Amino acid sequence: MSDTPRKSWPMPWKMGLGFGLGLVLGLLVHVAVGADAGWVQAFTNYVTTPASRLFLNLIFMLIVPLLFSALVMGIADMGDIRALGRIGWKTLAYTILLSGVAVLLGLVLVNLLEPGAGVDPALAQQLLAQNAERSREIVASIDSQPRGMDMLLSIVPSNVIQAASDNGSILALMFFAVMFGVGMVLTDDEKVAGLRRGIEGVFEVSMTLIGLVIRLAPYAVFCFMFNLAAIFGFELLVRLGAYVGVVVVALAIHMFVTYGIAVRLAGRSPLGFFRDIQEAAVMAFSTASSNATLPTALRVADQMGLPHKVSRFVLTVGATANQNGTALFEGVTVIFLAQFFGVDLSMGQQFMVMLVCILGGIGTAGVPSGSLPVVALICAMAGVDPIGIGLILGVNHFLDMCRTTLNVSGDLTLATLVSRGERDDPAPAERPHSVG
Repeated sequence: MSDTPRKSWPMPWKMGLGFGLGLVLGLLVHVAVGADAGWVQAFTNYVTTPASRLFLNLIFMLIVPLLFSALVMGIADMGDIRALGRIGWKTLAYTILLSGVAVLLGLVLVNLLEPGAGVDPALAQQLLAQNAERSREIVASIDSQPRGMDMLLSIVPSNVIQAASDNGSILALMFFAVMFGVGMVLTDDEKVAGLRRGIEGVFEVSMTLIGLVIRLAPYAVFCFMFNLAAIFGFELLVRLGAYVGVVVVALAIHMFVTYGIAVRLAGRSPLGFFRDIQEAAVMAFSTASSNATLPTALRVADQMGLPHKVSRFVLTVGATANQNGTALFEGVTVIFLAQFFGVDLSMGQQFMVMLVCILGGIGTAGVPSGSLPVVALICAMAGVDPIGIGLILGVNHFLDMCRTTLNVSGDLTLATLVSRGERDDPAPAERPHSVG
């Protein structure tokens, strides 16, 4: 009997297997018995949905300590304020550039193909009636969203504990983490050495625990895909095929062309880059959450050899602020609904929609369906009836999975761009203190 340990499949393969099995079995169930069968509803309500929700809850449970510690350590590892300023400005510039390209690409395609002009009125009325209650909830939620100066002020938390407990206040938590990291940089190294080791310990413990949770990912992916296929099938995707097609094609072009060019400019092979990020991409597609994929993205960045001070900062900020796919989706959806309702938006109005979508992508929570209230808000600003969001609710989860894949790939692209010319500095004890 051989004592050689049996090799385990790589995690991307396991997740791919869960993905494929869930999709195929879900489609077979949908075609054979339909989503209304009693046992199908019982299985999804009491087995697959709770299992997938438990997986997400375990990830989200660890997101706050991970996000805080990763961002603080990313800033502290920079060593001085000049490095923070350099990396911060590069991150902001590339974020705006990539988001702008994404929204512009989406607006060009939706204006050329006009998917909203070909929607069957009977189908539209049926979808609006089916989703009327959910649509009203989303529209009502936009009244509670801070706007203008209030939105800017809400980034600075009056109570960081409350911000940490609220998904909608994730930017406020990130602001506190940035300020905390800046404070550590400006404080003498000897006085914060213990604190630095403590926060580094929180980061390592969070990553260790998340590593244990990630072992459940293949089973969670199976549950996610089985639910999607068994309940919705592909019928609704076909019925809204023009709209879905425009969004998916725009996302695909931006991912493989725009990101491919960006990665090449950063000195990496696009094929090698997409091969390296496949685990994070599968996790993003399955969970439809940038925040839930953050731990996987951080591990992938380490495997790619990106500097810690860049990857921890850029990926943590990017999970909320660099959402190209969300910005693109918001732009396409607003113009699609405008076309359906016969609202003629001028080029100036569409340019304003583009700007708001870029800002909306930055401020959208990295959780499933977090962009829907933003879409409703932009519709209202553009003179389009926001209740029309009910048209796309049935296909939103599939599109959410697609755009989250682009968001996470964009975060890793951004980290690759910012990493060019950067390297990890020596440990704090080995470098002189600088306040720049």
